[in-house]
Amino acid sequence: MPTIFSMAALTADVALKFSALMAPVRRVLLFSPADELVFPQANVTAAMDRGSVSVAFGSKVLSFVAVKGVREYLSDASKYPQPDELASSISLALSELGASRSDITLTIPKAWTIIKTVEFPSTVRESLADVMNYEMDRVTPFPAEEAYYDFKIIRESGGKLLILVMAARMDVLSPYLLALNEKGIRVSRLMVDLEAMLQLGHRAGSRRDSLFLKVDQFGYEGAVHSGGAVNTIFSGSFAGTDEREHADLIAAELKSVAESSHTASPDAVVLLKERSSSFKELLKIHLPLPLRFLGETDLGLRFSGPRKDIPYAAVAGLYRSLQPEDRQFNLLRKGMVVRQKTPFVLTLLLLLGILAVAALYVATPLKVEKKRLQDIASGISSRKEEVKKVEALQKDIETLQAEIDTVSSFRKPEPLSLNIVREITTVLPKTAWITRLKITETTADIEGYATSANELLPKLEASAYFRKVEFSSPTFRDAKMNSDRFVIKMEIEGAKKIEPTPSGPPAPPKGEPVKK
Repeated sequence: MPTIFSMAALTADVALKFSALMAPVRRVLLFSPADELVFPQANVTAAMDRGSVSVAFGSKVLSFVAVKGVREYLSDASKYPQPDELASSISLALSELGASRSDITLTIPKAWTIIKTVEFPSTVRESLADVMNYEMDRVTPFPAEEAYYDFKIIRESGGKLLILVMAARMDVLSPYLLALNEKGIRVSRLMVDLEAMLQLGHRAGSRRDSLFLKVDQFGYEGAVHSGGAVNTIFSGSFAGTDEREHADLIAAELKSVAESSHTASPDAVVLLKERSSSFKELLKIHLPLPLRFLGETDLGLRFSGPRKDIPYAAVAGLYRSLQPEDRQFNLLRKGMVVRQKTPFVLTLLLLLGILAVAALYVATPLKVEKKRLQDIASGISSRKEEVKKVEALQKDIETLQAEIDTVSSFRKPEPLSLNIVREITTVLPKTAWITRLKITETTADIEGYATSANELLPKLEASAYFRKVEFSSPTFRDAKMNSDRFVIKMEIEGAKKIEPTPSGPPAPPKGEPVKK
């Protein structure tokens, strides 16, 4: 019984790996022109932070993301915006940016969420959404029905799935979503600002591993991208106002993160909010990483307006929202995967186009070949007399060739037997004598005695008459003769076996018709 279970587990593991290998092939073969990778998209992303609501409007064509406009609305710097403030700000931004019909994304502060990694057996992959819904109260402080959440598989190894989970309390976010609905604004995505900014910073880097760090007057928070996904989340708060202590605290945190995540030298991108230029210099001195600051780094995005005071949380959420759906964290969907469906009308149009091209592909060559056959037929009819002369000449050639083959059959290409006997006599040393000699069309066999049989092979091989000289049976020492007895076979150089010519009726004399 254990053997059956182990074989079943091995079969399931092989099937999963094969499915993963074939996924790119399936995506290419079943690719749709309506796929989100190539289909034009537009999005408006609103980001909440302490003392501000920022909004970014942009679009994507193929893989090029363009930021068409940004807005930022300030409030009390020590508090997060209230639901009515958020709804009014987004409504005003949609009007000013002319993006009333765009897809809406809302990014929330990391402080409002729980982000952690958990492990599950690989056997639950197919029912992972149900398992996560059941286990949410164990993974987070609240049950699934009281949370907005999403998760992604980071990696699979050793029969385990490592999963990154992001969750937020529903009672905290529901007032904001309700206030937006009252304004006629429907949010389709709910993201965490830290994860979005990490992905934007990773885009601007040149290494596989990257680190994002956000620092304001209240504290810091950051994340590490390693192994193709978010690996580590960290945060902290400042107790006093000493900037040197703040820099030392961040340096100690990054050292601990590097040791736990095994990322020695990632690309580090830093966002400073309401911090002095002297604090920036302290970070450069205290942090053991080469730092790039947002505002000084090219993110590879196109901006239609000025780049001063860019609301990076909103821009990062916009960039993340315009990526393929399977790469996004959307807390509203609670781990449920929405599969993209190809529009039926587009599929029908494509099918009709393929059928039209196939009809042309079949009909055009047939017309061309028909015209070619007509040309060939007319050419043949105009050259019938010449064809008859050629056929008569061909028959004469065949008759002459038969006569030549008959004469050639009397020739013997192999050397005369007398010449072979003379060559063997000349090549063999005086201490060797032959007791038996057999010569055929292509070979010669000799038997006899010699003081040393081994010295005979090189002498015979060196002759121009022989090749492939070898002993056909083991040599042995004859005590009475005090000599080695040998049997040697070899092929005659240039000799060919003459095949018998099949008998048939003699060729008719030239000029006479062939009787049938």
